Amino acid sequence: MRDFTSFDDIFSRPPNDNFELLKAWAGTTLAFAIMQTGASRLLSSEFVINLIVAAIVAGIGFVLHELAHRVVARGYGAQAHFLANDRWLLLSILISFLGIFIAAPGAVWHRGQLTVRQSGIIALAGPVTNLVLSVLFLFLFVPIMVLRPPAFDLWITICYVGFRFNAWIGLFNMIPAGPFDGAKVLAWDWKVFAVTVAIGVGLTFLLSDSALFGVLQTLARMF
Repeated sequence: MRDFTSFDDIFSRPPNDNFELLKAWAGTTLAFAIMQTGASRLLSSEFVINLIVAAIVAGIGFVLHELAHRVVARGYGAQAHFLANDRWLLLSILISFLGIFIAAPGAVWHRGQLTVRQSGIIALAGPVTNLVLSVLFLFLFVPIMVLRPPAFDLWITICYVGFRFNAWIGLFNMIPAGPFDGAKVLAWDWKVFAVTVAIGVGLTFLLSDSALFGVLQTLARMF
C-alpha cells in the first residue's frame, strides 16, 4: 500500500480509487454489522443477516456519498481521488466491539480552480445523495409490503435501516464546521444549506417509528 505523506502525493501518485472504495465499503460494512450484532453474538446467524444489511445500507451509503463528491468535482474539471482512511477504518472496527459506530471511511481529495459555488456544490453532492437514498428506501417499503417477496423480514429490515441510516448520515455531514460538508455549503449559499438541513431533520426526527409503522400496517391491511 502506498504511503501518502502529503496532499501533493495523492495527485502525483494517485491511488487506485476502486480499491480504496472497496476497502472503505468492506470496513464500514464490518464495523456497522459488529455494532448492530454485539461482540458476544458474532458466531450467530444474526451477524450474517446484519452483514447483508450493512453491506447494502451502510457500505453503499458511504460509497455513493464519496462517488458523488468525485463525480461532481471531476465534472468541474478538478482532479479528484478517493483515499480510504486505513487508521480510522481499523479504529471503527475495533470500537464497534464496544457497541459504538464511527463513520470515517475516508474522503475524496480534489484540487483545481474552483469557485466558492462549485466547492459548495461538490460538498452538497454527498449529503444529498444520502438524503435521496433515504427517501428511496422509504418508498421501497410500498412494493415490499404489496409483493411480500421471499425473505420479507430481511427486506423490511433493509428498508428501515436504509431509511434511518442514510437520513442520519446526510444530516450529520451538514454540520457547518470543520471538515464537514455543511461548512462549504453554508459558505456558498445559506438558503441551500437551510433547505438541506430542514429535509435532513424532517427525515431523521419528524417521521417517528410509530408513524412509519402505522403507515406500513395500513398498507398491510389494504393488500
